Amino acid sequence: MAITTLPTQTREIHLAARPDGAPVATDFALVERALPELAEGQILVRNTWMSVDPYMRGRMDDKESYIPPFELGAALDGSAIGEVIASRAAQIPVGSTVSHFAGWREHAVVDAATATPIDPELAAPHHFLGALGTTGLTAYAALTEIAPVRPGDTVFVSAAAGAVGSVAGQLAKALGAKRVIGSAGGPVKTRKLLDEFGFDAAVDYRAGDLGGQLAAAAPEGIDVYLDSVGGEHLKVAIETMNPQGRIALVGAISGYNGATAQQTPDLYLAATKELTLRGMLVTSYFPLFGEYIAKAAAWLTDGTLRTTETVYEGLDQAPAAFLGVLTGANTGKMLVRLA
Repeated sequence: MAITTLPTQTREIHLAARPDGAPVATDFALVERALPELAEGQILVRNTWMSVDPYMRGRMDDKESYIPPFELGAALDGSAIGEVIASRAAQIPVGSTVSHFAGWREHAVVDAATATPIDPELAAPHHFLGALGTTGLTAYAALTEIAPVRPGDTVFVSAAAGAVGSVAGQLAKALGAKRVIGSAGGPVKTRKLLDEFGFDAAVDYRAGDLGGQLAAAAPEGIDVYLDSVGGEHLKVAIETMNPQGRIALVGAISGYNGATAQQTPDLYLAATKELTLRGMLVTSYFPLFGEYIAKAAAWLTDGTLRTTETVYEGLDQAPAAFLGVLTGANTGKMLVRLA
């Protein structure tokens, strides 16, 4: 739909307070503010989709990390998709669909150099925040560069019903894994791993005895582990790992709210098994985006890669969506639809 009158005001979500432990709704504020005039080389984007992701929890704390913390009293940011409704950049005309990093607001003024045009004919735009975005790239880089899957491997994926994990399990199969095991919370999610995402086995971490469940699901051990949880999951993965196994350290959501790990991984055991534990930041693998999107778009088309999303409606629901992703309320990618 063509927009004839450009907005002069917009709404955005601000960080109102730094959380002590788990965030709560009052840590956020919905604020209306004036939009600035476009400068040369800038575009005005009407956001249609935004992503909420677990890593954002770390940015709510005022401490040094690989990415700057959110500022108090200012809009949060994150990945978003939108339509360009005004442009002072010849390379991105009005009507373009772009991905950018100024989410958590209904309209965004961004430098054209920081926005990436996407092809909505290739896939539905929201996929560029999930399977075709940094979520999918994380899974791909983890299993090809960080902890490479080899034909015949047994692969274990934690948070397997989540955004990265649900893609990773399917990519592991496409890369030649013999057996893929996922961990998720509750019987509904573990059933989805088997029925929707093609995992060979699923363990329910909420049912207890995670180590026993994993040992039963992988009687010959595991060769690759994609870790998004840390804590007990990493501990039992190391215990179940075959010698020379590979572990991709993608996240550690069990400790994001400051909780002390109840079970500490045995790094001496990892050493005697000659395991490789390697961390990753997806930003280091952006050069793989072109290669990955070409493959993943084809996988989406032919059904090799299946996705699901949990969608909240409206900017005012963004904080609730974020709190939900921290507690595992989502299956697949957690998104907020803005328009």
